[in-house]
Amino acid sequence: MAKTMTKQHKQLLAGGLTLALATALLVATALWVHNASQEVIPTRPTAPPTEPAPTLVPNPYGAADFGEIDGYIACLSGDFRLGVDVSSHQGQIDWEQVKAAGVEFAIIRIGYRGYGNGEMKADERAIENLQGAKAAGLDVGAYFFSQAISAEEAAEEAAFLLEILDGMELDLPIAYDWEYISDTARTANVDSATLNECAMAFCEAIEAAGYRPMAYFNPDLAARMLDILTLQQSGYPFWLALYSQNMNYAYRVDFWQYTGSGTVPGIETIVDLNLQLIY
Repeated sequence: MAKTMTKQHKQLLAGGLTLALATALLVATALWVHNASQEVIPTRPTAPPTEPAPTLVPNPYGAADFGEIDGYIACLSGDFRLGVDVSSHQGQIDWEQVKAAGVEFAIIRIGYRGYGNGEMKADERAIENLQGAKAAGLDVGAYFFSQAISAEEAAEEAAFLLEILDGMELDLPIAYDWEYISDTARTANVDSATLNECAMAFCEAIEAAGYRPMAYFNPDLAARMLDILTLQQSGYPFWLALYSQNMNYAYRVDFWQYTGSGTVPGIETIVDLNLQLIY
């Protein structure tokens, strides 16, 4: 015989279901809260740090750091040496007198390329001047007057100079001296990219031969055409032609040709005078 559910039983069953639902709801809420506390909130990815753009090393000297001592420009706030650069134009030089006058180094022209026909020639007094300056106790460097119009020609100039030196030991760098001559020179249409290829080709060839290369320039050439940042980053010293009694160039230089009309005992003509700045 089937039993019928009493009103009391119905009330008990309803109460049990309500309690079960409430318990399930509490458990689900607890689980949601737990999971939410474990959630990792994504963050916006940060950009990797960027390297600062390379810049030229600034010149630590200004106009107030230079003055005249005994008729020559001197660095008043740092170490320096007085020097000359010479070629066959100076004729026969009495290097003992030059040394006695206080000159400590000489940069000798080894050769040049003509700005008309492009022919390379050795300086007539290159070996004489190298040997004479060294015998008198001066430190000696060298330079080549370039009129190259391609990297291949610049490399030829380096090879030409190295053949003349024939392994002679030098105390100072070998400079690449490329200059703008005129609108009619063979180099008149050389552009900036080509000039920089020439400078690097010469310097790399000199460095490969075991010598230290150097770049010679004036501020105008540097501003218009020469990539001096790349040269400096390559470790090549700078030789600046700036005819002034004040050093007002913005970037560090190692040699400063401050006049083209100096006079020195032992040299009968006018001569370029230079400072080597010792850092």
